[in-house]
Amino acid sequence: MSEKRHSPLDRVLGQLDHLDETNLQNLINRLAGERELFESIINTVREGILVITRQGVVEYANAEGMKMVGLKETDIGSAVLWKWIPDIAPVINMDGEEPEVDDQSSVTREIEMTYPEHRYVRVYMVPIEGFEDMDPHFVVILSDITKEVMSTEEKIESEKISSIFLLAAGVAHELGNPLNSLTIHLQLMERLLDKVEDDSVREKLERSLKICSGEVERQDGIITNFLEAIRPSPPDLKDVNLMEVIEAVLQVQEQELLNSKVSVEMEVGDEAPVIAGDTNQMKQVFFNIIKNAHEAMQEGGTLRIQARSDDDYFYIIFADTGEGIDKEDLASVFQPYYSTKSSGSGLGLMIVNRILREHGGQVAIDSKSGVGTAITLKFPKKHRRVRLLPQS
Repeated sequence: MSEKRHSPLDRVLGQLDHLDETNLQNLINRLAGERELFESIINTVREGILVITRQGVVEYANAEGMKMVGLKETDIGSAVLWKWIPDIAPVINMDGEEPEVDDQSSVTREIEMTYPEHRYVRVYMVPIEGFEDMDPHFVVILSDITKEVMSTEEKIESEKISSIFLLAAGVAHELGNPLNSLTIHLQLMERLLDKVEDDSVREKLERSLKICSGEVERQDGIITNFLEAIRPSPPDLKDVNLMEVIEAVLQVQEQELLNSKVSVEMEVGDEAPVIAGDTNQMKQVFFNIIKNAHEAMQEGGTLRIQARSDDDYFYIIFADTGEGIDKEDLASVFQPYYSTKSSGSGLGLMIVNRILREHGGQVAIDSKSGVGTAITLKFPKKHRRVRLLPQS
């Protein structure tokens, strides 16, 4: 028969009958101090630590645990874990209206949480042993693995995009070779025009050669612009006022917007959105977004551009009154060659996403079919780009 285990607290409580008032007060003070020390240590841990009953009632949570689950001090002792995180019940194989944890449940799973913020979490739950006289309790450890998951997804996406870049560059190169050959032969034909005696024939040939040369030059320009658009290149970081860049892009697209009777409304906060950025790449970003918004709207639509900020980031929001995007298509809009337009290349938002990442930013899209689309660009302020280098 195994010997019954006793906690240090059990041994202390067994001596209470032998302590006088002074020693008892000293003991209480010591226990209070040790509890405060242990809680301070646990609150420094970056993982969320919860203690729950078999019914899921949270009886203890460290600071990180309360933050990750969204609990307050007043919720301790009453909050039921799977009501705060509904996705956790099926993870630990529970069902029914009043789910309970099996006494011997020990679980390790990864879940996606959407409250109080979107994150990926590794859940480790194990029963507390050594306290036979109390109801079953469990320790739940929550580890935030969002960066790990996102970096893996970004790496896969980056490798996929790189292969597409290589393919596209190869195709553009193969198209460039015959265009160069056509240019050379057109130049030779142009030199031979002087030998044509019939003036009317010579004029027709000159006109045709001019059209052909213009078309070859135009196609060559399309290939050059395409390669510049998709080729990954490190940004040339300088101080850039994003609103000034947007205004420059709007000037280029002004006539097209006027022809479509699209109005543009701009709202700028108190702080000018000046970032460390590449002006040309920012023009590329804004051109793609404004062009998409323009094409999504019927005549008389409105494009609202807002600039906001908080302590660490600038936010530029482009909201149109266009056709919107179906919910099932939203997850694919940043995929290469994916387009909801019959004439779209499917590269615009992919390029926007790549450029924002290289600037340390993010792109978010919110859309409702028949109502419109809002694209939010998040840029780090310049002080956010500072990183401490390891000491040599």
